Amino acid sequence: MSFSNTTETAIMVLIYNATAWANYADNAAASPETNIVCALHTADPLDAGTMATSEIAYTSYARVNVARTAGGWSESAGVVSPVANIDFPAGTGGSGTASHFSTGKSGGGAAAILMSGTVTPNIVTGDGVTPRLTTASTLTLD
Repeated sequence: MSFSNTTETAIMVLIYNATAWANYADNAAASPETNIVCALHTADPLDAGTMATSEIAYTSYARVNVARTAGGWSESAGVVSPVANIDFPAGTGGSGTASHFSTGKSGGGAAAILMSGTVTPNIVTGDGVTPRLTTASTLTLD
C-alpha cells in the first residue's frame, strides 16, 4: 500500500519547506531546522545508514546546507528537487566516485538521513573537480 499523492506532498513540504500539514503536523516552534544538509556517498547508505555511511572523502569535501524553504527545494507529486544546483567544495586532492547523495539534519558526523537518492551520472571527484547536484536530482516518496 502506498501514500496518496496529497499525503506525499504534505509530508515532503513539511520536511523540505517547513510547511505545516494542517491538523497533523507543524514545524517545530522553538528551534526548527532551517537547513537541509546534503552529503555525497560512494555507495548507497541504505535505510539503516547515517550521513557518514560510505560518505565520500576527497580532500576539501564538506557537506552543503540548502535552505529548508520553497526557495531551497521544490516539490511536485511527492518528488523533491533542489531549486538551484548544489555545488560541493572543489577537490584539492584525493578521489572517489559519488554514486549517491543524502539529505539530513544538521549536526555533522553520523546524523540521521532524511532521504537518499542516486547520482546520475556518477561524479568522479578529485583535484579540481567541483561535484554538483543539479535541479534534476530528485528524492521520491512513493
